[in-house]
Amino acid sequence: MTPILRRVGRHRQKVSAISAVTVSSRRRRLGLYYRFFPDRSVKAPDVIEFVRHLLRHIRGSVIVLWDRSNSHRAAIVKRFLRERSARLAVEWLPAYAPELNPDEHVWGLLKHHRLANHGLRTLDELHRRLHYHMARLRSRQRLLWACVRASDLPLEKAALSQ
Repeated sequence: MTPILRRVGRHRQKVSAISAVTVSSRRRRLGLYYRFFPDRSVKAPDVIEFVRHLLRHIRGSVIVLWDRSNSHRAAIVKRFLRERSARLAVEWLPAYAPELNPDEHVWGLLKHHRLANHGLRTLDELHRRLHYHMARLRSRQRLLWACVRASDLPLEKAALSQ
């Protein structure tokens, strides 16, 4: 007999996310910031609000490493960046280079280890589970450093020897 998997709710529900791994100016401590968007995609205004949030919580100059997603390249985001150019700079990752992005390693850890085989049935369950694991990861410096080290970013050896 062929097994049948029954789904609850509509098909293709998702939780989109925006997140950032931050490195303190002395490169001693990592931070993890994130926001979730249940059942919708991240849009340019969400990116602007997220960066505003980072700027409120991080002192001094901020350099953002970004992939080339549409929401990062939108005209309103570019205008927002120009208006804050004294404090905020953007470095663009090469196209199709997720291996350079420490944030991608965070999501790989969550998707393939922390959230694998949970059998979550609802969008709300997924959303709660994501919050739980991100909050735990935020407090685990060794795991965050592992995500930074796993990236192929050409960072100084001294900074990575944590």
